[in-house]
Amino acid sequence: MPFRSFTARLIRSVFLSDQTRHLEFEMQGVPRFDFVAGQWLSFQHRHSDGQEITRAYSIASPPAEGNGFALCLNRVANGFMSNFLCELREGEELSCQGPFGDFILRPPVRDMVFIATGTGIAPFRSMLHWLFGEESRHQGQQFWLVFGSRSETDIYYHQEFLGLAAGHANFHYLPTLSRGSTEWTGRRGYVQDHIAGTLAGRTDLEAYVCGLDKMIKANRDLLESLGWEPKAIRYEKYD
Repeated sequence: MPFRSFTARLIRSVFLSDQTRHLEFEMQGVPRFDFVAGQWLSFQHRHSDGQEITRAYSIASPPAEGNGFALCLNRVANGFMSNFLCELREGEELSCQGPFGDFILRPPVRDMVFIATGTGIAPFRSMLHWLFGEESRHQGQQFWLVFGSRSETDIYYHQEFLGLAAGHANFHYLPTLSRGSTEWTGRRGYVQDHIAGTLAGRTDLEAYVCGLDKMIKANRDLLESLGWEPKAIRYEKYD
């Protein structure tokens, strides 16, 4: 679909962790904002020195009726745009363009594994809520989400995914922590530590991987070593 320029108005900002926020916006002047789950937007704002800064962020909400969308983002040390967005007040506006990107679900829908770390969960929140928004989109297929975080406070949208798994027997939610507390009883380690056991030898799925380059490379190398075709592994890097 063609991209457009928009003015986005912040309507809600909530903490997901000390350094991470969930931001909800409305596109101004349009009754409907259309995009495909997994796509991203480009945001622009002018720095105090006059330089226009542009950054891209994945949409963290599913396509729906209306003109809203959400972002999930971390504050980056010395990062102008991430700090600007995190400090926005409800009612304030900024410019953006989009939607962009082809990190989207390829038809027909088949069994899939989603592998994410940190705010790499954003496009998968969009995809999963879209998939499970209508039974016809997910019926007869199996889906796994392997989500890696440092600690319990960094498992973004944890209760949402627990609820999705509780309501759908074909969705398997597998959070894993690299620095979990002694009270954590779930999986530990990095996401790639749990892929082989989760897939149980299957190579007929599609994999979607999102996060930092080092994590993506580790999982691509692992899946290919397990016999996966490279074309079955889709990925998007956040660095």
